[in-house]
Amino acid sequence: MYKIGQLAKLADVTPDTIRYYEKQQMMDHEIRTEGGFRLYSQNDLQRLKFIRYGRQLGFSLEAIRELLSIRIDPEHHTCQESKTIVQTRLREVESMIAELQHMQRSLSRLNDACCGTAHSSLYCSILEALEKGALASAED
Repeated sequence: MYKIGQLAKLADVTPDTIRYYEKQQMMDHEIRTEGGFRLYSQNDLQRLKFIRYGRQLGFSLEAIRELLSIRIDPEHHTCQESKTIVQTRLREVESMIAELQHMQRSLSRLNDACCGTAHSSLYCSILEALEKGALASAED
């Protein structure tokens, strides 16, 4: 059995993170010492690592909650349910990558358009392009 600080250290999170997941009803602390300290099992550590890795992959708490439900009660769930959750996250990540690539191309064009000399910024091509972009966005 682990106290909250030990559990936090083993899972590389803070005790506050554990308390947060408890408030979100993603973890329990059923056992307490006579002094009132929470005690956690190896299963609790595995659950916490599961949640932590899910968060690292960018899953929402709701998605992690669903995955935990599938993991806890596999007889009443299918592998397809887990796959659907992962596919949804994958599409989100792919969309974010596309947005970032668009942003990268735009920034690269801005960078290439500027001479980068020490002359006055009165006629700076970057500032002009940003201003035009802001005007074009406002007209949409």
